[in-house]
Amino acid sequence: MATETELKLRIDPEHIDTLLKHPLLSLAPRRQHLYNTYFDTTDLALSRQKVAVRERRVDDRQLGELTLLTVKTAGNSSGGLSQRREWEAPSQAGVFDFERLVDDASLAKTLAGFAVQLVPVFTTDFERLSWRVPVANSEVEVALDRGAILVNRNGRQASVPICELELELKSGDIDALNDLAAQLRATTPLTPTDDSKAARGYQLFHSLAQ
Repeated sequence: MATETELKLRIDPEHIDTLLKHPLLSLAPRRQHLYNTYFDTTDLALSRQKVAVRERRVDDRQLGELTLLTVKTAGNSSGGLSQRREWEAPSQAGVFDFERLVDDASLAKTLAGFAVQLVPVFTTDFERLSWRVPVANSEVEVALDRGAILVNRNGRQASVPICELELELKSGDIDALNDLAAQLRATTPLTPTDDSKAARGYQLFHSLAQ
């Protein structure tokens, strides 16, 4: 298990060119195409327990194609800064081996009980440009995500755009996230947000209830 610590920032598409010219992002980014399916039971039992189950297909120019299974729990989130428990490992599409993935025995047992009931709820499809940036004695991954959240429910479809910057602490002090955000904001308007992609996906899913 890892604790994901990140600062999420919204960026308007018209400001992306300015961001990409920032000196801290001068090196060529890693480029990935990420297609993600979020699963839940038909009555959204996982959502009620504030647990997200995601299957991610990665097309990476360095690593090729792979599938990752991810479990995230609700954490603390304020001013765009969040901390939550996360488990992630390579998997096979459609295989939910939670007892191997999750080292919290109680949570693993709960998820295993739901495994056969899981169905796709929504997807996210986006391109990610990422950089590793040193900040004092810390290291932060800067990820620029652009794409869409998509829902197909009851024969109706809807989508909302993704355009956001995630600063994830890889090592060091949590203050590095705010320090780096301040440096990026010096040239580019960035707005903290507590809305995760999963939360926005569920909101869109509920909007198609009628």
